[in-house]
Amino acid sequence: CDMKRAKLSVKTIKKYKNFLYEEERSTSTINKYIRDIQSFYEYLPEDKMITKEILVAYKQHLADKKYKISSINSMLVAINGLLEFMNLSSFKLKLHKLQRNVICEEELSKEEYKRLLEAALKKENERLYMLLQTICGTGIRVSEHQYITVESLKEGKSVVHNKGKTRVIFIPDKLRKILILYCKQEKILSGPIFVTKRGNPMDRSNIWVAMKKLCEDAKVDGKKVYPHNLRHLFALTYYRMQKDVVRLADILGHSNIETTRIYTMTSGKEYQKSLSKMDLVDLLC
Repeated sequence: CDMKRAKLSVKTIKKYKNFLYEEERSTSTINKYIRDIQSFYEYLPEDKMITKEILVAYKQHLADKKYKISSINSMLVAINGLLEFMNLSSFKLKLHKLQRNVICEEELSKEEYKRLLEAALKKENERLYMLLQTICGTGIRVSEHQYITVESLKEGKSVVHNKGKTRVIFIPDKLRKILILYCKQEKILSGPIFVTKRGNPMDRSNIWVAMKKLCEDAKVDGKKVYPHNLRHLFALTYYRMQKDVVRLADILGHSNIETTRIYTMTSGKEYQKSLSKMDLVDLLC
């Protein structure tokens, strides 16, 4: 194709999907990228020709549809990846610039986390009780719980393979001890600890649903309760203790330290308290 226009076909989209699998992207990421690309494909004119002008118009189309800037950027990342795959790097679109937010409004506090644990015990869901502590105690992604195995408990660490990268996750001694007792109790002799009755690693959607069922008993806002917020709590707690964002990035498996900075954001209430403690405003009454 020339450098002014190129045709996008269903076959090309399928090839790109296979390429993403070869790059060891997660299934959820691949599905999201292809979904965004499919929307772009449907927007194209009948001949399915891509030009820079059409790409710019599509970017404006997304803005007109009132998508959040962060969502638009996410869609553009998917399209830019496809363009690079098609050797059309010169067609790539610039992302919208976003001012980094320093406040996290939906932060899960340590007290709320402890109430979730108590609620899990109250419901006699010991597996969920252990899983919540494993995610929050190590900072792993929910999809990485499959790497916490009986064998890893013996070594006190786990080797995690995710997103084309490998890193070592250390298991805190206290967590290791309670997980060993749990495995003995449940007669889990080898392999992943958190599995279904069929022996498959628990699915993230099932974990999410199980966590939501704890909200009422725990008296915690459901908007705060999802697996990734446990990872966020781990990151924020570690950062407050160590003040080492570089080491934290290694622990979380982030290639870009700016991604890690998101995890160190404080809540709006905590930010308000900090401003009050500065004592820079004089009261006249």
